Amino acid sequence: MGADTNLFHLIEPAMPAMSDPTVLPFAFPSVRAKKLTAAFDGGRLSSDGGVLLLAQAARRLGIAEKLAAVIPDRRDPSRIVHPLPEILLARILAIACGYEDADDLDHLRADPAFKLACGRLPESGVDLMSQPTVSRLENTPGLRDLIRLGRVLVDLYCASYATPPEAVTLDIDDTCDVVHGQQQLSLFNAHHDARCFLPIHVYDTATSRPVAMILRPGKTPSGREVRGHLRRLVRAIRHHWPKTAITIRGDGHYGRPEAMNWCEDNGVAYVFGLTGTKALAAKVEDIADTIRVVRAIGDKDAVRGFAETTHAAKSWRQQRRVAARIEATRLGLDIRYVVTNIATGTPEWLYAELYCARGQAENLIKLHKGQLASDRTSCRNPAANQMRLVLHTAAYWLMLTVREAVPTAHRLARAEFATIRLRLLKLGTRIRETAARVRLAFAAACPEADLIRHLATALAPAPA
Repeated sequence: MGADTNLFHLIEPAMPAMSDPTVLPFAFPSVRAKKLTAAFDGGRLSSDGGVLLLAQAARRLGIAEKLAAVIPDRRDPSRIVHPLPEILLARILAIACGYEDADDLDHLRADPAFKLACGRLPESGVDLMSQPTVSRLENTPGLRDLIRLGRVLVDLYCASYATPPEAVTLDIDDTCDVVHGQQQLSLFNAHHDARCFLPIHVYDTATSRPVAMILRPGKTPSGREVRGHLRRLVRAIRHHWPKTAITIRGDGHYGRPEAMNWCEDNGVAYVFGLTGTKALAAKVEDIADTIRVVRAIGDKDAVRGFAETTHAAKSWRQQRRVAARIEATRLGLDIRYVVTNIATGTPEWLYAELYCARGQAENLIKLHKGQLASDRTSCRNPAANQMRLVLHTAAYWLMLTVREAVPTAHRLARAEFATIRLRLLKLGTRIRETAARVRLAFAAACPEADLIRHLATALAPAPA
């Protein structure tokens, strides 16, 4: 009997050790004389339940599969646990949810919501990849692979239109990406007073859609470089839209003779900022003097006017149309110029409506760089940093797709990505897997419950 008793004791279920922090209770200050006790025993929970909306957007775009198709996978197929599209999707989803570091995947690989979003069951499915796998992926593409990835981004942009548009205006601009190490291509830029990259961003600002992202050294682009970027970009777009009229809009960094010559030779309209010179000032002096007099006589704080002329700098091959915005204030005269090959429109329309609309591109760069952390280019290899720009642009596409699915009258229809993330993605969710189904339980008091139901339907992949 003693032996039987000992055997029975051995097969009894072991009680959890009280030193286990997941079951050890702790307390908060009492509320209205009631004790508050807590423990980490709530089961399979995720703080990112809304990631499933992003996953539906990713499936609708096919973004992970399209990127994976142009990246070489040299692994032994018989030993692959994490397919390339899954690695890309997990990384992109993490960026969109605010986890911009590859290290974050070490903590997210067992998250039930992320596993579901990547097509794995939350409990019985194998965990996602860890940081080393992600880092190897980011360092895999070479120069030719990155060029193909850039074309995929252009393909995504063109595919976002149901039919080819009659005309598009593309904004090209660069932004300061400060570095904090010895990354290749980083240079000290006196204007920004920092060691940095100056990556080029191209957007269709009318729709907020990204077109191209190019990592480059921290110096002003040369005319030859600008021409090369425009040539490759326009060629890729015209592969899809041969009859669409394209207008390129940018500041004075891009108004280089080589770029303007190429645009004129290839039927591309442009409007670029132009640095003022004494020769230009002399051509608009009469109108500027009139504006000064009108302001002085009326004792006004500011009077604005517009002028038009033709001009040919020494490095230009021909005369070009120049529009000037002239503003007289109590502090003096301020004149800004733009150069264009567009023959129609008044000077006021060219400057105030067409050119100044490029300011929206700076807001889109803030979304890309500030709210999706695309300036996390901390790899030593520039190819890996360019790959990161591609991944962050893919995350931008997912966030934009979710926002575009929000009804126009809703307050989140024009919200910034940080707000979308907070209201629609950061949702506490209990996830339970049974033999027949997986059940997600969101908070009963979720303020955006109706919108989330709508988005789950609106973002569902189209039937095959």
